[in-house]
Amino acid sequence: MNSELIMLGMAVLVAVGILLHQPSKTLGLPSLLIFMGVGLMFGNGEFDFVYDDLELTSFIGSMALNVIVFVGGLNTSRSSIAIAYKEGGMLSTFGVLLTTGILGGILYFLLDFDLLTCMLFAAVVSSTDAAAVFSILESKKLKLKESTDTVLEFESATNDPVALLLVVIITGMLVSSAEPMGAAEIGLELVQQIAVGLLFGYLVGISGVTLLNRIKLEEYGLIPVFILACFMIAAYGSDLLGGNILIASYVSGVVIGNGLLRGKEVSKHFFNSLSWLAQAVMFIILGLQFFPKALLDDAWIAIIPALVLIFVARPLAVFITYLPFRGVSTKKKLFISAIGLKGATPIVFALIPAAAGVPGAQLMMHMVFFIVLISVIAQGWAIEPLSNKLGLNQKD
Repeated sequence: MNSELIMLGMAVLVAVGILLHQPSKTLGLPSLLIFMGVGLMFGNGEFDFVYDDLELTSFIGSMALNVIVFVGGLNTSRSSIAIAYKEGGMLSTFGVLLTTGILGGILYFLLDFDLLTCMLFAAVVSSTDAAAVFSILESKKLKLKESTDTVLEFESATNDPVALLLVVIITGMLVSSAEPMGAAEIGLELVQQIAVGLLFGYLVGISGVTLLNRIKLEEYGLIPVFILACFMIAAYGSDLLGGNILIASYVSGVVIGNGLLRGKEVSKHFFNSLSWLAQAVMFIILGLQFFPKALLDDAWIAIIPALVLIFVARPLAVFITYLPFRGVSTKKKLFISAIGLKGATPIVFALIPAAAGVPGAQLMMHMVFFIVLISVIAQGWAIEPLSNKLGLNQKD
């Protein structure tokens, strides 16, 4: 297939996806599942086109994820952070660590995998997906009591970095012939990546927004272009310095989004569209990477991990994480524990061990795919009925 036909096909897919965006929101499902379905259909050789490049898929998926996290930061207000940073921050750090430990430990006794592989799998699916959470909450027009929706949104926007760190560290331990890292070394690595990512993201963000506010570009269209350049500097500069790329992306986005004085509206529309396009490209390429027959052969293996994650690991992690918080209602904790939506993020994370050559990574990718599918359909559908049942919906 020549490059012109590929570009034409991509353009048609994006155009169709835009036209189907509103109907899919009405159904309460992330619209970009359409793209993954199309990728599955076209990439398996049925149309004389076979795509199978784990490294390229991992690179494109990671780059798209960085953009999505940055835009999430741009759209996060200081007021939301002030409300949700304590609960959401604990869920996005200790919650992820607890989910990984609980799920990995249970799977070690249930499945025929070694402990480190079980922990890697658990880390891959430990975080909630910002795109899925935002999309479904928006489509349902839900406003929840006790700031429950704000906490969910903050958690989903900030928990990817910890999960990514765990995936990268455990993958390195599995493929390296050197002696495995100890708990102290892993802790120091986590602290370094978080600290450098926070500091560098903040410095780039504050520098960029200060320059924009002082220089006052006459051409408003250049403002989002400059912000995009700041994002690239923050993300990939942090990565070069040993910081976490997702933390730097999110922090720089928050700083710029809350400090920008001119061109806010044009920048908002530009970056929301860019985020949507990044998700579209990510879903297409993820769909192309999977082969339906192989997926279906491994579907049954994902059922037990999905049930353990949804009904045991996530609820336990949430309730333990909330122990320091007094006065939080049980119904709020129940709702947050039940709505741990997965999306494209775990699939992107699953590509990391696959590209590194971790044994059994292909099976892990297939299992993750079905866990995401189960989560989007079951948990996505349950949001509104469960909020009504628990009396958290402000419409009640």
